[in-house]
Amino acid sequence: ILAADSSVDTFLYGGCARIKYSPNSAYEWNLNSLLASLVNSATYSAYNKFTIVGPAQRDVVNGVFQCRGDLSVPDCAACVAAAVARVGPLCPEACGGAVQLEGCYVKYDNLSFLGVEDKAVAMKNCGPAVDGFAAAAEMSRRDAVLAALGYAGGSYRVGGAEAAEGVAQCVGDLSAAQCQDCLTEAIRRLKQECGGASSGDMFLGKCYARYTTGGAQNYRKSNHDSHSDSEKTFAIIIGLLAGVALLIIFLAFLGRIFNRNGE
Repeated sequence: ILAADSSVDTFLYGGCARIKYSPNSAYEWNLNSLLASLVNSATYSAYNKFTIVGPAQRDVVNGVFQCRGDLSVPDCAACVAAAVARVGPLCPEACGGAVQLEGCYVKYDNLSFLGVEDKAVAMKNCGPAVDGFAAAAEMSRRDAVLAALGYAGGSYRVGGAEAAEGVAQCVGDLSAAQCQDCLTEAIRRLKQECGGASSGDMFLGKCYARYTTGGAQNYRKSNHDSHSDSEKTFAIIIGLLAGVALLIIFLAFLGRIFNRNGE
């Protein structure tokens, strides 16, 4: 569990596909277009998914982003931009990659994964064990919070009982039934594998559940930097996206000219 002053762009985990694409290939062009679309979409939405098609099936790339449910639009946009900036160096020339930051999740792959439930454990973290006379009471509150998260409904859920607090969320491409199934599994594994720990995180492929018994992480409030910083980042992102769009249009125009000359 992260401290209350942690930033939305704090890195939690990442992963890459083993299959590589060729530099300057159609897949690389499609991937760059997809990542630009994810960053652009985060300036007005907390979740979106895209599929970019190409000349051949191997050139198709799928992508998704999901921001934490309590983030403002500028914080969401800044988080997704940070995640996209991280996944490139983390997964150079990989056909698939995923990055989970404190405030958002980004994933892309040439394999179809959109709308598909994934309950594989991506990251598990358990805090120190609760000792002393208060242990039973703290675990009772923890269990009450996790039970409430399991029955709350919706894709983003928060709850608390005195000092115990919890949060759970699904990626938006899951159906309501898939989300419930995924969160049920995440909560079950969290209780089973973290036992009497004072805090715990259980991130599955398409959902997560987290709790703390000590109030170190306030899940009902956004853990982000000042709004002024986020708004500056938001403005920078808008400017960069405009530049990228113009560059793509210019390159497409040049490509058409070269194709005509080659005929």
